[in-house]
This record gives sequence, structure tokens and C-alpha cells, in this order.
Amino acid sequence: MQPIQQIFSLLMEPKKVVITTHQKPDADAMGSSLGLYHFLKNLGHDVVVISPTNWASFLNWMPGTKQVIDFEAFNAKANAAIDAADWIFCLDFNTMSRTKRMEEKLLASSTQKILIDHHREPQEAVFAYGISDTGKSSTAEMVYDFILAAGHQDKIDESIAECLYAGVMTDTGSFRFPSTTASVHTMVADLKTRGLQHSRVHEELYDNFLENRFIFIGHVLLNRMEVFYEYNAALIVIPQADLIKYDVRTGDTEGLVNYPLSIKGIRLAAVIIDRGEERKSSFRSKGGFDVNSFARKYFNGGGHFNAAGGVNKEPMDAVVEKFMVALRENEMELNSNQS
Repeated sequence: MQPIQQIFSLLMEPKKVVITTHQKPDADAMGSSLGLYHFLKNLGHDVVVISPTNWASFLNWMPGTKQVIDFEAFNAKANAAIDAADWIFCLDFNTMSRTKRMEEKLLASSTQKILIDHHREPQEAVFAYGISDTGKSSTAEMVYDFILAAGHQDKIDESIAECLYAGVMTDTGSFRFPSTTASVHTMVADLKTRGLQHSRVHEELYDNFLENRFIFIGHVLLNRMEVFYEYNAALIVIPQADLIKYDVRTGDTEGLVNYPLSIKGIRLAAVIIDRGEERKSSFRSKGGFDVNSFARKYFNGGGHFNAAGGVNKEPMDAVVEKFMVALRENEMELNSNQS
């Protein structure tokens, strides 16, 4: 993988560009993709954003979302765009497996792929150019840096500002996580001078849920959460029946894993959800406990030091037992790390 700076001189040559991200994109994945989309459009490129799957409805306010192609729902249209592309930008994922059913198509394509990502251990061999920086708060911040480094700061308009702000704000936990560096605040200050209305972004992301989501969360916290004070850990287990009963939709479980971290003394929080074909896990930690390594070792996953996830094909009972084994094996570290 060659440095991404090598494409800067090529940005003024109009190209057919595809931008894609990981399955079930969150605000950083969608925000960084659409921020880059608007930037490249402003430079005169022919740009298409393709999501491997559907996405949460609370992201639909983002400028450009209506033009995003769902790979699973509109497969022929998405494949045609990939076949015609000169460049494929891959944002907010480190390995092609995170694009789900889109992985095979991307790997088969000979089109040059360009990585912009902040997760650990990228699959460098499949990318012609790219940048991977685990020290960055979000992929949205990296897209902002990309625009500035390429010398096109003047192209940042209000649409780009809104999309990139949504990504960096959510991935920093509204600027509370350790990844919130001085450069993050400098970025936000610059976006504000370009017309960003940050309050509207917060409202669109956090004040647009249906009543059933809150009933579901109440049920989960009351009946599905277990706290293990001996390990400074908490676990939420959600059976598929709950998802059906409360009509849980894409995005409704977003942020659920953070709730147990509000309990005094808890340094590791986990959510395991039965999605039918697989069991999806999310992990968050405080202080020095590395959930990236934890997810890689036990749950076929990975991510960041304090935020990671995984996927298992085993039945729910087996995955929960695996988590309990992992707690016991990490008891000393969980009890020794301070927030």
C-alpha cells in the first residue's frame, strides 16, 4: 500500500469514483463517506457511494444519503458502478470481510482501491494507496485531514461540514473519549467557521427515535443486563425474540453497550445480540483494558483499544459461556486497570 499523498496530484483529473464502507454503517462510516462524496463532487468527479447493507434511519438526514446505493437491495446497480470505477475509496474498515457480501466483488475488482481508516491491522495487500492511523479519533477526521493535506480546504462547504462533524462527534462519544485530541477541536472550530450548525446535527442523530426503542432499552436494562463486580464488568445479552417483540430496527441498538460503563467501577461492558444467522458482540472499556485484543482472541473481531466488536456463529449460550471464560482468564487485568 503506497502513501495516499501520491494521489493528490491526480485529484484534478475527473474520474469515476466509488466510495464504500463497512456493513451497517454508523455515523462515522456514513459521515466520512458522504463528506468525501461531496468533496470529490466539488472537484468534478463522478462519484457513487455504496453501502454493503442498509443503514439506520437516523442517518437519512445527511446530505447525499438518498443517492447512496444499498448493495444488497440494488445489487445490479452497485455492481455496475464498481465495474465502471477508476478508483474505489474504502472508508472506516480495515479488512474486506467487514463489507459482508460485497467482499467477493471488491476482491475480484482490479480497480485501484484507496484506504482511509483508523482501525488496527489493515489488510494492506488489497489497497493500492491508503492511510491507516489508529491515533485518529474517526475516519471523518481523517477525511478532513485528507482534504486539507491535498490543498483543497476551500472546497469544504456546509454539507461536508455536517457529514464530517457527525462522524467525529459520534466516534468520540460527543468528545468525551481519549481519542478527542486538540486536532479534533481545531477541526470542529474550522467547520463552525464554514457554516456548521452543530446543534442541528445532534438533534438529527439523537432526537429522532421511535417510542419503541426506549421501551426496548428499558426492558434490556431491567431484564437483560448482568453486572459482575468481581470482574468490574457488565454483560447485556439480547435474544432474537426481543428484537422481534420490540420491532428493533437497524440502529436501535446503537450505543446500548455504553450504558453499563456509567456504573461506578465498571471497566468492561459487553453486548451480545442474537441476529439469527450470527451472534454479534460489542465491547467498550475504560482505562487500560484492551478490548481490541480481547475481541480478536475470543470473538473473531477487533477494532480500537477501548471500542471493539466481534461475530460468532456458535449458539448464544456458547458465546455467553465464552465471554464468562474470557472474564475469568482476564480477571487480574480487569481488576488492576484503573479508569
